[in-house]
Amino acid sequence: MTDSPLPPGSRIAIAGASGMIGSALTRSLTSDGHEVVRLVRRAPRAKNEVQWDPDAQRIDAAGLVGCAAVVNLAGAGVASRRWTEAYKRKIRDSRVLGTATLAEAVASLEEPPGVFVNGSAIGFYGDTGGRAVDESAPPGDGFLPALCVEWEEAAGAAQEAGIRTVFPRTGLVVAGKGGAWGKLFPLFKAGLGGRMGDGRQYWSFISLHDEVAAIRHLVETESLSGPVNLTAPDPLTNREITEAMGRVLHRPTLFTTPAPLLRLTLGEMSSDILGSSRVLPTRLLESGFTFAFPSIESALRAALT
Repeated sequence: MTDSPLPPGSRIAIAGASGMIGSALTRSLTSDGHEVVRLVRRAPRAKNEVQWDPDAQRIDAAGLVGCAAVVNLAGAGVASRRWTEAYKRKIRDSRVLGTATLAEAVASLEEPPGVFVNGSAIGFYGDTGGRAVDESAPPGDGFLPALCVEWEEAAGAAQEAGIRTVFPRTGLVVAGKGGAWGKLFPLFKAGLGGRMGDGRQYWSFISLHDEVAAIRHLVETESLSGPVNLTAPDPLTNREITEAMGRVLHRPTLFTTPAPLLRLTLGEMSSDILGSSRVLPTRLLESGFTFAFPSIESALRAALT
C-alpha cells in the first residue's frame, strides 16, 4: 500500500543507474512516464545527466533541483574480484564517500527531495546461522557488517536535514544477467552446478522484479524510513536453492564445491558465500508490499524469461 504515488512526470535521480538494479529501475520508471536523472562520472552528454565524482566528493548539486526522490545504488561490486586490502578499500570508499556526497548535496538544496533511498545490504547482519532476523537485529561481525554500518551512517546529513531516508538492505538478487545468479546460471545450465560447502547456509534472495518494485514502494510509502529488508519472505538453504535450480533448468546438480576450496579460491570473500543469512522482510510486508515472485522457483523462472 503506497501513501503517495509519484505524480506522472516526476523527476528521480539515480546513482548507479547503469548497474543491474539501477538499469531495471530506470526502465521501470521511464516506462511509467517519469524522468530519470542519471549521475555520471564523465562529462554529461544529455540534459538528464548530472556529473559527480564520489571519490573526490564532488557533485553538481544544481542538477538535483526539482527531484522528487534521489536513489543511490552506486558502489564497486562486492563479488567482482578477490578481496585484497586494496579492493576492500575500494568497496568501502565507493559506498561511504558516494553516500556522504549525495547526502550532503540533497541536504544543501533549498527544496530537497521528499526521500533519499540509499542502498545497503543484508550483509549488515553477518552470519546468522539458522536464526531468522529482521530489521530489529543488531549488526554482525566482520567486514561486510562494519561496511554496512558505516555506509548507512554516511547518510547522516540527509537525515539531519529532515529528509526521509530509507536503507533498502538487499539480499541476493535473482536475475538472468549480473549479480550472483549471473554467474550461477551458466554453470547450472551446463550441468556443473551444485551446493556450496555443506549447503546448510541460508541464502536470502529476491527477484529482480520484486527488488525494483520494492524500491519504488520505498520511494512512495511516506511511513517508511530507516532500514527495510528487501528479501523474499521465505529464505532457503543453499542446498534447497540448488535443488530448485536443478528442477527449473532440468539439469543434474551433482557437483559440490568444498568449503576449503572456496576459501582457497576466494579468500575472505568466501565468508559471504559460506555464511548463513536468514533475513526476513518484516517491515516491507507490514507496509503492505506484495511480492510478485515470493518463491525461489517463481523467481528463477522470472529471471529466465
